[in-house]
Amino acid sequence: MTMGAEFARQLPFGATVTGDRTTFRLWAPAQQEVAVVIDGGSPVAMELKDGVFETTVPCAAGARYQFRLADGLLVPDPASRAQADDIHGPSVVVDPRAYRWRNPGWIGRPWRETVLYELHPGAFGGFRGIAGRLGDLAALGVTAVELMPIADFPGKHNWGYDGVLPFAPDAAYGTPDDLKSLVDRAHDLNLTIFLDVVYNHFGPDGNYLGAYAPDFFRSDIKTPWGPAIDFRRPEVRRFFTENALYWLMEYRFDGLRFDAVHAISEPDWLDEMAAEVRRTVEPGRQVHLVLEHDGNVASHLAGDFDAQWNDDGHHVLHVLLAGENGGYYADYADRPAERLARCLAEGFIYQGEPSAHRGGEPRGTPSKDLPPTAFVLFLQNHDQIGNRAFGERITLLADAEAVEAAVALQLLAPQIPLIFMGEEWGSKTPFLYFTDHNPELAEAVRRGRREEFASFAAFSDPAAQARIPDPNAEETFQRSIPEPFDPDDEADVRRLKLYRRLLAIRHDTIAPHLDGARSLGASAIGEAAVVARWQLGNGTVLTIAANLGREAVAAKAESAPLLFESRDGAGAALAEGRLPPLTTIAFIAEGASAESIAGDAGGAP
Repeated sequence: MTMGAEFARQLPFGATVTGDRTTFRLWAPAQQEVAVVIDGGSPVAMELKDGVFETTVPCAAGARYQFRLADGLLVPDPASRAQADDIHGPSVVVDPRAYRWRNPGWIGRPWRETVLYELHPGAFGGFRGIAGRLGDLAALGVTAVELMPIADFPGKHNWGYDGVLPFAPDAAYGTPDDLKSLVDRAHDLNLTIFLDVVYNHFGPDGNYLGAYAPDFFRSDIKTPWGPAIDFRRPEVRRFFTENALYWLMEYRFDGLRFDAVHAISEPDWLDEMAAEVRRTVEPGRQVHLVLEHDGNVASHLAGDFDAQWNDDGHHVLHVLLAGENGGYYADYADRPAERLARCLAEGFIYQGEPSAHRGGEPRGTPSKDLPPTAFVLFLQNHDQIGNRAFGERITLLADAEAVEAAVALQLLAPQIPLIFMGEEWGSKTPFLYFTDHNPELAEAVRRGRREEFASFAAFSDPAAQARIPDPNAEETFQRSIPEPFDPDDEADVRRLKLYRRLLAIRHDTIAPHLDGARSLGASAIGEAAVVARWQLGNGTVLTIAANLGREAVAAKAESAPLLFESRDGAGAALAEGRLPPLTTIAFIAEGASAESIAGDAGGAP
């Protein structure tokens, strides 16, 4: 391909512009007639062809249009590439070929090199704001930027999971060309860029599909967000498969993170979609697919998906760091070191065992045969911070040395690390739940947010509930923007140096050899201490010993090259049979002389 190449996904629905003519298509099985209204003019009748309403008329890029239903209701295009105003207004005809790509030959980076950095686009100042800060992320050692969802949502501020127009980047963040320029800028800097997509529900405001395509939804299954999307229907499956291909092919994203896929009633669609992605993406181009699945289902990871967010890993690390045991943390409160060892050795902690938090229901499937890189490991993310009543980060909940030891474990372990925005300098800014809904819906969300926490002792009285930030308040969004890194703050500087050092070690010593890596086992060596070993693809053995507790534990280590110690002298102490508190130590050795560490406690559960 040459400089200035064009990329466009030919969608079987929506608006397709060719020169000064545009074809409009809408699947509306509940309608007897549909018309398109262009720039506020007279309705143009559409012809029903194979279950889809269609017409081709003189119309150039930039025109505004809506579909007019039989009862006169004007609705946006569910496949709108852009909105003129917000979700209730007209859609805009977009010519995707108008953008001239600077890096058309970009083929991506191998999954083994991935270090994810999750950010909220609004908190970074939109697409242009993100582009301006990519250089800092590249210098940090990040290799992949992950945007929280951008599908058009109501208002100016939203986490993104209330989107209702999956093909339209929200105008609050910028134009379609701004987004493409962001992707180009990432590739300029040898960064990959991922997008979080939501296929399990639509938001509560602005979803008009029920008016003309009620068959899009199931009446027999409810999700926490409303009626389940009916993935039994081929039209629905095609809609979302095309959306995945659209972001990967037209916008050149390097990967997708699929939100809460356990809420998709037909899981076979996931594998069908992923297989089509693999068939469609250009030969040699590397594209990565990552799941979020509360059920710990390993089968998708044996197919065309690269990895899954490992909530188990986060939860057990949070228990060890913060000492919390309420809600889902109760499932990790007993024998947390043994559970962490299983996470490091096998990926999922729950692989079919009963979950007390879920009323004793079994959770998960066996995962020990999967490679370590099939799991994304994090200490924080948008959910685990923002779903707390006050959005506190781990920085405010745990000892700084303990957090630094956990960071070292996370960034040096062979699982794929994810960093949440601001984490690299120890940001204390909360990440709160925020929206910008209409007054009626805002009150319902405000009330629901407070009721959500009413069962917690700390929020059992109305006065305490009233302290929970109002999701719809502008201040709530503003408070969620991470404070800037302060070069004069010793704690900020220390934490940033730690991240840079660890990511440099990962880049130079670990990531190049992750293909073919396998666990050699892990065990608890104390109430809050573990040791784990992996053989990397080049035959070397990586050993990590981590003690997140406040007491030293007995352990032994034979002499081997020290890769990292989170506190000075920790390696020497370990050689004398003691793993200091709040410490992580890593060694790397040739397989024949691999490190051997033994403690007083036994193996993984």
